[in-house]
Amino acid sequence: MATDVPEDGRESTLEKLFYHTDRVPFIYWRDFSDSKTTVLLTALTAVLLFVTGLSTLSQETVALEGPLAALLPGATPLVRFAGVVLAFLLALVTVGLQGQKRLAWYTAVVVFPVVALLPLITLQRTDIPLLVMVLVTFPLLIVNRDTFDQKIELSPLQIAALAAVGGVFLYGTIGSYALRSDFGALETWGDAVYYVIITISTVGYGDITPTTVETKWFSLSVVLLGTGAFTAAIGSLIVPAIESRMAAAFGNMTPSELTLLEDHVLVLGYSDITDSLLDELADETDVVVITRDSDYASKLNDRGVNVLTDDPTDEDVLRDARIEDANGVVVATRDDAQDVLAILATKATNPDVRVVAAANEAKNVGKLESVGADEVISPMVIGGRILGKSILEGTSTRGLFEDESDDETDEPEES
Repeated sequence: MATDVPEDGRESTLEKLFYHTDRVPFIYWRDFSDSKTTVLLTALTAVLLFVTGLSTLSQETVALEGPLAALLPGATPLVRFAGVVLAFLLALVTVGLQGQKRLAWYTAVVVFPVVALLPLITLQRTDIPLLVMVLVTFPLLIVNRDTFDQKIELSPLQIAALAAVGGVFLYGTIGSYALRSDFGALETWGDAVYYVIITISTVGYGDITPTTVETKWFSLSVVLLGTGAFTAAIGSLIVPAIESRMAAAFGNMTPSELTLLEDHVLVLGYSDITDSLLDELADETDVVVITRDSDYASKLNDRGVNVLTDDPTDEDVLRDARIEDANGVVVATRDDAQDVLAILATKATNPDVRVVAAANEAKNVGKLESVGADEVISPMVIGGRILGKSILEGTSTRGLFEDESDDETDEPEES
């Protein structure tokens, strides 16, 4: 008959009902192979490399017995120090990977094969765990490469400072090698690099010395230019990093970030409507929230919202937030009395800026208008009227929260 179920169909139905083919994994491997695990293993590799490097450095003689030792017969001095140096470099890479920086990932991809060469050159028993750690971590770096996608954004000052350091280094190396006949004990490019580094660092061991007036003036120029370039580099790179860390911990914008603000909207205070307000403004303009609530400020900072943890009624704070360049100000604290003070402070610092305030109580609408608010909205009154219209007229409020573009696409086209 037509209604009969074929034999194979009946069997497949029974299998679906009683035989579950889905397997429940005993171990969720992805939880053990994500980017966090990669960063952790990189940090452990750095620690293990440092310990191994110290062990190699403490030995009187280092025997090169690995399979690659024959390819690098004169690598003994390099191998003695390479472990410790690469450990510090890998520690910096770990910090970069923690911030998901792409440059750190590229550096790790280059450093890990170099680290793997050390055990293959020495083949000591203490190097075996290091080789195993590299073989485990390196594939995870490749698998999770898409996670480390954050770019390192440098300001023009930082780029100029780094370029100055590189320029001074090249100037000193090439110049000292070109004048090597007038230096004592400077013969090779390696000697030139060594001389430039100890000169810029102002260590000056005295093993390589200028012997003519020309080389003395050259050495003096390397000292002056080198210390100046390094000072500028440290000031432009380290100080903003510390400043950013402290600002993030307290949910604050840095002074350098504040100077870039223009045509933004200031939101003074925090209330129940602030979250929806931020969602409305996020795609339209830059927003800066000023609130005393440090917990809320920290949450906003995690969401990528510009925030100042300070008094929204303080005129100096408003000036720090560049209210003179703001397109508008929203006053939305939980206290109408605080709203009044915030409006007065706003008008005192920028009388021409448009101020929109949210009144917590309908009776205070007139008071907020009288102190300078250009428009006052009472969310409670508006919400009550919408509820009333919805229940009496049976209309939906969904259209109030839809974009106009959505409504336009729903309209039939004219023929």
